[in-house]
Amino acid sequence: MIAVSNLGATETTGGGSSLLDVTGLSVGYRSDRGLVSALDDVSFAVGTSEVVGLVGESGCGKSTVAGAVLGLLPRSAQVHGSVRFAGEELVAARASVLRHLRGNRIATIVQDPTTSLDPTFSVGQQIAETVRAHAQVTRSVAKQRALEVLAEVGIPDPRTRYDDPPHRLSGGMRQRVVIAAALVNDPALIIADEPTTALDVTIQAQILALLLRLRDDRGTAIMLISHDLAVVASVCDRVVTMYAGQIAERAPTGSLFAEPGHPYTAALLEALPGSGHAPGELPVIAGTVPDLAGPLPGCRFATRCRHRFEPCDTRPPMATVAPHHDVACWLRVDTAEHP
Repeated sequence: MIAVSNLGATETTGGGSSLLDVTGLSVGYRSDRGLVSALDDVSFAVGTSEVVGLVGESGCGKSTVAGAVLGLLPRSAQVHGSVRFAGEELVAARASVLRHLRGNRIATIVQDPTTSLDPTFSVGQQIAETVRAHAQVTRSVAKQRALEVLAEVGIPDPRTRYDDPPHRLSGGMRQRVVIAAALVNDPALIIADEPTTALDVTIQAQILALLLRLRDDRGTAIMLISHDLAVVASVCDRVVTMYAGQIAERAPTGSLFAEPGHPYTAALLEALPGSGHAPGELPVIAGTVPDLAGPLPGCRFATRCRHRFEPCDTRPPMATVAPHHDVACWLRVDTAEHP
């Protein structure tokens, strides 16, 4: 059984209080076989000081959402819809606007710190340069700010560690450095893309506790991209379940884990170890994800769903089944209100 924390956060539904509003976001790529539909009509919101989890199998579109928010999708991407951050539209925004936001108002934490830390510079220098990239300050001021944030994320003896290259630090310490670099300019939103996957369980718990403490102390919102439902249950206020480029379900964390409304979400929870299965039994979701470059079913999960029936050949609308709990499934349409 997964323990769901009670974080007492405001459940944002995409209204005016949202920090990040993603509305009708679609992303496609041209290929030899036609248009690959990476995202299709994705809508959700992240409120100030809120932790929202994006979950789903690899390739479901979670990281594409992050790329769209940050303006880091390939030039070949065809992007439609809206991404508004603090009221400012980011889709088709000027490169200078996006450069100002990245690393400043919006920061990222990646899964593997070795991909974001330069091995030829000390960890402190890299954090200080992040400061100088967005503020006209002296090197000594930037260094002092770097030392402060290194201490804040729990790096022991920051003045010594400041001059260390990344390879002298453990994996957990390198991830703390990446978090420090993300925090150094006091962003309003952090996009954390599988930030603990490469860490052992003990260090993972420390990093998650650190993120929540920083959220509480600073009021920073977090969009957590993960395939680990245990991690999501422990830190997120709300959850958005994605499947094959679409949103299957979005709900407060407690509601989603207690009463999943979409068969895909339910199947994910049933596939967790310790979910009532016989010892040695390996639960799986039968079938495969549809080819996003081929003809797609109305409901993209229909080919794997044990509840499939005739209406599933048409895409289901998003229906509200409980307060702030929306599900895209024909099984729920007749008894729900449409948002």
